[in-house]
Amino acid sequence: MIRIGVIIGSTRPGRNGEQVARWVRDVAAEHVGDAADFELVDLKDHALPLLDEAVPARMAPGRHPHTRRWAERIGACDAYIVVTPEYNTAPPAALTNAIDYLYEEWGGKPVGYVGYGIFGAVMAVQKLRAQAGPLRMADIGPQVALSLREDFVDFADFKPQEPHGAEVRGLVDELLAWARALAPLRAASPAAV
Repeated sequence: MIRIGVIIGSTRPGRNGEQVARWVRDVAAEHVGDAADFELVDLKDHALPLLDEAVPARMAPGRHPHTRRWAERIGACDAYIVVTPEYNTAPPAALTNAIDYLYEEWGGKPVGYVGYGIFGAVMAVQKLRAQAGPLRMADIGPQVALSLREDFVDFADFKPQEPHGAEVRGLVDELLAWARALAPLRAASPAAV
């Protein structure tokens, strides 16, 4: 079974990401049934400090226990849906920091994005897309852009508009197609990738 990590990209107190990620997971799981397993991956649960590995992830695996736990969690997934807010036109520092901790674990896997913010986190997702290529991730096209004005009550209580459910289903269909297509690449040894 394909394992998809739904990454909650914010650790901020009062964040909206957890309710958005749970909705994405539930819509996706209902849509595909037993074809995939959708797991929440909450950055808060990993408490990664600012990157504290002396050697870049591309050159060597991390030596700290928190890095090894993070690598194991991310490495177990076949694909990702990143749920991200937008802070000052960028993704949260906690999210980019978590991505920077790893290299091999991201490779050969597709990634899709669900953004939320005043303008749907479009600029934050654009920056994440630029980061995906060098990590050898397959950045898929569909994106769900949720507006704090239209999809939240008082900017806090998540009430997505009806069309967004169809957008999530479309994103998941493409993500699964890419995950299946890239399975041989993921099965190859890291040196072959």
